[in-house]
Amino acid sequence: MSNEHNHSHNHAEDLHGRNVPCEHKHEDEHNHSHSQEEKGNSWKILLAFILNLSFSVFELIGGIFCGSVAIASDAVHDFGDATSIGISYFLERKSRKKPNDTYTYGYMRFSVLGAFITNAVLLIGSVTVIWASVERLLSPSPINYNVMIIFAVVGFSVNLAATIITSKGESLNERSINLHMLEDVLGWAVVLAGSVVMRFTDFYFIDAIMSMGVSVYMLWHVFKNMREIGRLFLVKIPESVSLKEIRESLLEIEGIADVHHIHVWSMSESAVYCTLHIVTNSDSEVIKGKARETLKSLGVAHATLELESVGEKCGEEVCEPVFSETHEHHHHHH
Repeated sequence: MSNEHNHSHNHAEDLHGRNVPCEHKHEDEHNHSHSQEEKGNSWKILLAFILNLSFSVFELIGGIFCGSVAIASDAVHDFGDATSIGISYFLERKSRKKPNDTYTYGYMRFSVLGAFITNAVLLIGSVTVIWASVERLLSPSPINYNVMIIFAVVGFSVNLAATIITSKGESLNERSINLHMLEDVLGWAVVLAGSVVMRFTDFYFIDAIMSMGVSVYMLWHVFKNMREIGRLFLVKIPESVSLKEIRESLLEIEGIADVHHIHVWSMSESAVYCTLHIVTNSDSEVIKGKARETLKSLGVAHATLELESVGEKCGEEVCEPVFSETHEHHHHHH
């Protein structure tokens, strides 16, 4: 029996195949995970913030100059959007920091928090637009078409540029910002199309109906993002990973008698973590290498492996078997 088996609770195996004392293993593992984390382009969020804030100032000045309460009110709404984008930029930058004694898992969840704030603002904004659209349908009001066409052209152009800049975002936060920009683009496209149509017709309902359509489209994407954010914060197993597949794949490795106490979670949408116990009397170096490669092939970029010998009593109070009925191996060590 190897020395590592005798000290299975004092040492663990990191993803590189090195013996790491338990009190130090997290720092090494999380630094590795951080190096694997997508770098992201937080400057895109900053540029989107500058564009959004600049247009808000332009819109506010224009609304005051034209005496339009609607335009001035929309400027206040855009200031709120710009604020949420600014906060998301700060949190995205924060998420790139390395682990330390305070945040031993690193700061990746700060990016997810930024995505939550952005989607929350989108949710409130979309519901508000739907409410206003219903009121507009029930009580049509005249619109200054010429002024609205000018603002719509500028607003569409600015937000289209921001949407292109923030496209192909790597993190959930960046993709949420892009969705936010897309909402503004579609919103101004609706205003532009509606203003042009209403300038030559009396179809006042066009603007309200199109606005409601855009808001419903946004709400659908916000719902999907919020579901992903909730899964990450509640430490749910990633949808791309199967506990059953992990266990069965590892049990196919010659020399592994059992696999149990499996935990899989994500710190971000791309950083999958896993801890588990492996029961074996075979050569530890060979087992560790094969297990490491198997987990990598299943999408686990970061793993902590603890080895136990056959017949050894597991020290965990809660150590339930996972899908043991699907394989002939059972917990002989319990």
